[in-house]
Amino acid sequence: MNKLPVYYLSVYYLKIYLCKMNTRKTVLILGANSDVAKQAIKLYINKGYYVIAASRNLKSLENFADENHLNKSKFEIKYFDATDFSSHQYFYDELSIKPNIVVYAAGFLIENQEALKNFDGTFEMMKTNYIGAVSILNIIASDISNKNLERIIGLSSLSGVRGRKSNFVYGSTKSAFTQYLAGLRQELNSRKVIVNVLVIGYINTKINAGLELNKNLIMEPDYVAKFIINAGTSFEIIPNWKWKIIYWILKLSPEFLVAKLP
Repeated sequence: MNKLPVYYLSVYYLKIYLCKMNTRKTVLILGANSDVAKQAIKLYINKGYYVIAASRNLKSLENFADENHLNKSKFEIKYFDATDFSSHQYFYDELSIKPNIVVYAAGFLIENQEALKNFDGTFEMMKTNYIGAVSILNIIASDISNKNLERIIGLSSLSGVRGRKSNFVYGSTKSAFTQYLAGLRQELNSRKVIVNVLVIGYINTKINAGLELNKNLIMEPDYVAKFIINAGTSFEIIPNWKWKIIYWILKLSPEFLVAKLP
C-alpha cells in the first residue's frame, strides 16, 4: 500500500488543526487552582475559548477536569509557580499559543495577627499576591510580538481599598496589585489592550475556610467567575451590589471612622 497519500493527508489535517488553533481565542489563567479560576475555566470553554490553566497543583486541575468531563481538546494544564520568579520568562516562552486574555487569579492569605509575627507567611503573601503578578505580567505585557493580546484581568480584594487593623498586611498586597494594574492599564492603552481588576469581597472558597465571615455577604465562586468572563471596559469591577456599597463607604469614609472598623 502506498503510504505517501496517507502522509500528505496527515499533514493536511494537521494544518487544518493548527489553523483552527490560531483563530480560536486563547485564555491563560494563572493560579488556575483557585475556586473562582476553576469556574472561569468552565465558562471560558463553554464560550469557545481555548484555555491554558496554569498552577503548581497539576493533580488538582486534572481531577477537576475529569470530574467536570471537560473536553481535553479545549484546554491544557501547565505548571506555574507565581513565587518562582526566575522561571516566569521560560514559562511564557514555552506557551504553545500566546494568549488573547490573561487572568491572574493566584492568591495566598494568612490572618493578620499571624502575619505580624510570621514574616515568612507575610512574604509568601507578598510574593503570590503582588510580586509574582508583577513578574509574569511584565513579561506578558512587554511582548509586543503578541498582537493577539487584548485583555489582562487581575483578581484583587476590597481588603486593599483602605488599611484596616484586621487585615492590613494582606490588604497591602492587594492594594499594591490594584495600583500596579491601574498603571499597566495606562501603559497598554496605546496598544488597545484592556486591563481590568476585580475588587472582590468574601467568597465561599478554600482560601477563606475557617474564617468568621458575614454569611449575608458571601458570594459563590461561579457568581464571581461570571464577572471575569463578562468583563467590559471599566477598570474596577465590583461583583455584587452589596459590596459596591461597602466599597464606596470604605473609599469615602474619613480615617477616624475607618479606624473604628474591625
